[in-house]
Amino acid sequence: MGKSVVVGAAVVACAAVGVAAVLVHRRRKRDAALLGSAEAERRRRAAAVIEEVERSLATPTALLRGIADAMVAEMERGLRGDIHAQLKMLISYVDNLPTGDEHGLFYALDLGGTNFRVLRVQLGGREKRVVKQQYEEVSIPPHLMVGTSIELFDFIAAALAKFVDTEGEDFHLPEGRQRELGFTFSFPVNQTSISSGTLIKWTKGFSINGTVGEDVVSELSRAMERQGLDMKVTALVNDTVGTLAGGRYMDNDVVAAVILGTGTNAAYVEHANAIPKWTGLLPKSGNMVINTEWGSFKSGKLPLSEYDKAMDFESLNPGEQIYEKMISGMYLGEIVRRILLKLAHDASLFGDVVPTKLEQPFILRTPDMSAMHHDSSHDLKTLGSKLKDIVGVADTSLEVRYITRHICDLVAERGARLAAAGIYSILKKIGRDKVPSSGSKMPRTVIALDGGLYEHYKKFSSCVEATLTDLLGEEASSSVVAKLANDGSGIGAALLAASHSQYGESD
Repeated sequence: MGKSVVVGAAVVACAAVGVAAVLVHRRRKRDAALLGSAEAERRRRAAAVIEEVERSLATPTALLRGIADAMVAEMERGLRGDIHAQLKMLISYVDNLPTGDEHGLFYALDLGGTNFRVLRVQLGGREKRVVKQQYEEVSIPPHLMVGTSIELFDFIAAALAKFVDTEGEDFHLPEGRQRELGFTFSFPVNQTSISSGTLIKWTKGFSINGTVGEDVVSELSRAMERQGLDMKVTALVNDTVGTLAGGRYMDNDVVAAVILGTGTNAAYVEHANAIPKWTGLLPKSGNMVINTEWGSFKSGKLPLSEYDKAMDFESLNPGEQIYEKMISGMYLGEIVRRILLKLAHDASLFGDVVPTKLEQPFILRTPDMSAMHHDSSHDLKTLGSKLKDIVGVADTSLEVRYITRHICDLVAERGARLAAAGIYSILKKIGRDKVPSSGSKMPRTVIALDGGLYEHYKKFSSCVEATLTDLLGEEASSSVVAKLANDGSGIGAALLAASHSQYGESD
């Protein structure tokens, strides 16, 4: 009897285990089905977000042509002096671009951010060109960026005087001559001559009392006098104008310069008689360099997405610099971050919990975006490590990595294609966008490009060039060259000091 009870108990126990196993199996199947359903729903939501992003960032060629036409119209308004024009089309007073014949010793000061550079160059004419050049970079202490005008310019002049003291035997200043300086000042200025201009406002973290409305050349000149430095500013230039000058010195066919870096801008050579707001005597050269300040362009034709609108609304200058916010290095990474955040919220891209770090504005920088975009490894290892470092997600699936790279591609492509439309608009404005109807050969046309975005983000720069070729067409594009003018603005300022020397022909 006892044995039968034990056996019976064992049978019951086995039966119970069997039932439990069946229940566990069914639960697993149900859970797997639910999990599969949840995963399918997550993928569906991700696909919906990506599809909307693709639609809102699309830049078909016809749209780019419309944007270029709108930009040309704004350029013409700016040249007429229309106070409501989006593009200010600032007259640079640069009518003599370097020819290559310049001789002598010239200095440049490049002030445009938290560092400034001082540079000297010995020019040897058409045969020897740049005989020798030297430069030094100096960091501006943070307290001077919010101090007084005298403190800032005295610090700059002291550094310049110290640099002059290191002038070696390879640099020769003719006896009885004053040293001459080209001053690259990359802040908004109302230029009044080739060597004078009043500050409109400080940007880039500077906030200095007493300088707005003052002539920045006078401020620097007084500071140099206080340092006992005998030097004359003969050219005040914007960095884009400096890049154009540097580009023209290296290649006589350069007609425009474009900066694609943290910010963006363009300058080009315009016929003086095509500038209605010019009231002075026409320059002997018949030309005038125009600083477009094209970052401020906006148009209903621009493909603004919800991400652009939200970023602009939350920016320090809402409603301003719309074109710049769509194409420049300051903003591309932030647009990618906002799209990834949407995918994290709506489609649990990085898991059930949205990564806290992804909520931080501007945590994803454009150089990081570029590194992720250029990852061509089979497992996108670089991209994965970037997401770990920046977003804080230790383990991402290959699918998530491919989605992230696709978003980088969409944002970079839109920015590059819009930048190409801007270049195309300048070529249209000066009649270099098509082969002449007379049948004569189209002149060689060179665009000098500078800026870290263009130089280092290869997929971006390649897309700019391919899109420009598409817009121009095969025949016209064969005469147009996009050329990297690395660090053109520094030497450009020195060259403009030479071409606008107080001694006339520099020697």
